[in-house]
Amino acid sequence: QVQLVESGGGLVQSGGSLRLSCAVSSSIFSLAFMGWYRQVPGKQRELVATITSGDGADYDDDVKGRFIISRDNAKNTLYLQMNSLKPEDTAVYYCNLKWGGSYWGQGTQVTVSS
Repeated sequence: QVQLVESGGGLVQSGGSLRLSCAVSSSIFSLAFMGWYRQVPGKQRELVATITSGDGADYDDDVKGRFIISRDNAKNTLYLQMNSLKPEDTAVYYCNLKWGGSYWGQGTQVTVSS
């Protein structure tokens, strides 16, 4: 019933930028705690950034100062602006919504070449 669809991933050179989007189907979006996570093969999924319903943001130390999480409640959309990308940022990026339960998108691949 709650669907999340990520987009905006792709191949980019080191130092470049990408903006990821997460479109949420549910009207609870404006009330929900949202986050971006990423995962590489064989490794645990890790938190990248979170944002509260009141736009309070928090970041993993590895991306702090380079990434910006934001939300547009009128569009039910979550964003992740990624700047100064590094090869270590290569991963599948997932959108997450928490409101009672926890919901995930299908992920979008980000590949940063050196």
